[in-house]
Amino acid sequence: MINEIKEESRSRMEGAVKVLIYDLAAIRTGRASPALLDHVKVDYYGTPTAINQLAVVTVPEPRTIAIRPFSPSDIKTIEKAILNSDLGINPSNDGKIIRLNIPRLTEERRKNLARQVKRRDEEARVAVRNIRRDAISDLRDFEKEGMITEDDLRLGMDEIQKLTDKFTERINKIGEEKIAEILEV
Repeated sequence: MINEIKEESRSRMEGAVKVLIYDLAAIRTGRASPALLDHVKVDYYGTPTAINQLAVVTVPEPRTIAIRPFSPSDIKTIEKAILNSDLGINPSNDGKIIRLNIPRLTEERRKNLARQVKRRDEEARVAVRNIRRDAISDLRDFEKEGMITEDDLRLGMDEIQKLTDKFTERINKIGEEKIAEILEV
């Protein structure tokens, strides 16, 4: 029973870390990356659709993203979606390819992005702590029902805490790496 709770907690904590990594991939660092467009959805015949489903997204140069739509008629809708997004990048097109030139980040913008990363890190840490709280609550319920002993409860709580510490450390490391990448000039 304790192992089941531990495995479920590990799985949920792993999910929290994956969400953090996905969220941080969309934060612009001054380098071109197709992941910047992951959160941008195009209104494609009434359905929000990811750009990579409508076009080939490449990075021909370190500061440029090229988007080649499968259908040239989609250029305007893709361009509109990019303009309406929170990327703050103006697309340019030549009728066949949309190019996004990633501008250098100002010092103020770097600090704002670093604060965003810290906020997302804290949200992930809170999610992990909530998972810990749920697991410990389950263990206490099992102990009250007589399904596990008090020693098993203590052992289980210690294991859940070790798991929490491990994932919190991982979240901290991911955040520090992303902040270092943002602040790199």
